[in-house]
Amino acid sequence: MDEEKLIAQLRQGSKDAFNQLYKIYWRQAYNFSRLYLSNLSVAEEVVQEVFVKLWESHDFIREGESFKGLLFIITRNLIFNQHRKSVNEEFYKMTVLAAMEQSSFNLEEEIEARNLSEYIDRLIEEMPPRRREIFNLSRKENKSYKEIAELLQISERTVENQISEALKIHI
Repeated sequence: MDEEKLIAQLRQGSKDAFNQLYKIYWRQAYNFSRLYLSNLSVAEEVVQEVFVKLWESHDFIREGESFKGLLFIITRNLIFNQHRKSVNEEFYKMTVLAAMEQSSFNLEEEIEARNLSEYIDRLIEEMPPRRREIFNLSRKENKSYKEIAELLQISERTVENQISEALKIHI
């Protein structure tokens, strides 16, 4: 059965379709997790959680959206959560790049990209100063929109808009 049919059946709650998609994509999600997680069992746990979240939100999958992109986003977010307390510079930079990518994200291009750290730093430096400050408070210091708004004495909506604009950068 082709992927589109499996995804359509998954949206309808088909456990068989879910199981087939799990078998098809488990290895890709695991390999991606292993790029950022050195502990094999933690990587396996993250991948299991990815598929739990996928099942829990199966009825929200939009027709025509990239399934691989959705899996990537869920996996990336769970890896980020795993590292939240011990974010190192390289992981942060890779996460920023991933957040800036569109749903047609190509993992192979990311892995092969040269001078990725410098490129991301340049993108962040090119942001207007206030947007850069808000973005860094959100991503580097893990502050909530509310905390940033209070700290900078601006509205939460302004914070949200600035983060949204920062993430629209196409690489």
